[in-house]
Amino acid sequence: MADKKDLDFTYTTIDKIFRLSIGESADYSGAKYDGDFSMSLEEAQKAKHKFIADSLNIKAGSKVLDMACGWGPFIHYLTLERGASGIGLTLSEGQAEACRKNGLDVRVKDCRTVKIEDFGVFDAITCIGGLEHFCAVEEWKAGKQEQIYSDFFQTLNNLMPIGGRFYMQTMTFGKNMIDFEEIDVKAKKGSAAHVMALMIKEFPGSWLPYGPEMVVHNAQPHFKLISQSSGRLDYIETIGQWRKKFRKFGLKKYWLYASLLPKYITNKEFRHQVAIFKISPNRVCFEQEIMEHYRLVFEKV
Repeated sequence: MADKKDLDFTYTTIDKIFRLSIGESADYSGAKYDGDFSMSLEEAQKAKHKFIADSLNIKAGSKVLDMACGWGPFIHYLTLERGASGIGLTLSEGQAEACRKNGLDVRVKDCRTVKIEDFGVFDAITCIGGLEHFCAVEEWKAGKQEQIYSDFFQTLNNLMPIGGRFYMQTMTFGKNMIDFEEIDVKAKKGSAAHVMALMIKEFPGSWLPYGPEMVVHNAQPHFKLISQSSGRLDYIETIGQWRKKFRKFGLKKYWLYASLLPKYITNKEFRHQVAIFKISPNRVCFEQEIMEHYRLVFEKV
């Protein structure tokens, strides 16, 4: 699994830049346009939050655990719009600090290790983008990926009553995923081999599931699948909107960009890791169907 150091690079490094670009409690996961790309990014993210809350039967008084909560957008929504209570978990110090400054109950904790004695039982649980970081390349190579997912669903099983619902939103590898041996950061720019190499560097310690079937299979026997839908096209649009906001000029934000220049010049590995400022490897992966994106709703049986 991506450890605290890995996720601190990916998320704490961009914490201030992200909040200056998109907002204090903005959502850094795929929005839900459902084909209506006339919607603003903010409208599409709120549509996603409503979909999740409706799918999980969240109402006033519901107790919700938001695993891999990011900057807390869903906790913010369910508190204000549904009158529910939420606890968020993240491994990023930057995210947690920002969330707490905005009045959200967020802890720095590995969501795979949560026990009932930590916070009690929850009516509903979400994991929006977290599964993407659960399995490292080395663990996949060692044949541990399925067991990691199975263990995670056992953790969820211990935290929910029968009938409790769980929402997962995750990238997966798609039909055009290449063999691992082909991945090479020196490959032709924009090729599958190149963009996958950049993905590995952008998200160290992370390897995706092979399709939703791998996730659904490992949810058994504790959970049944209630609904499944693809968000690939929605994510392509979301990334496009993010990139516009990241590039929009702001003196403080561009000063932060400038502060990264010395490291960019002297550290080759860092240059690969921030290549996302030139291209969007995950967007290319979605466009080429190297990767897919799914919304999955489960119910404990």
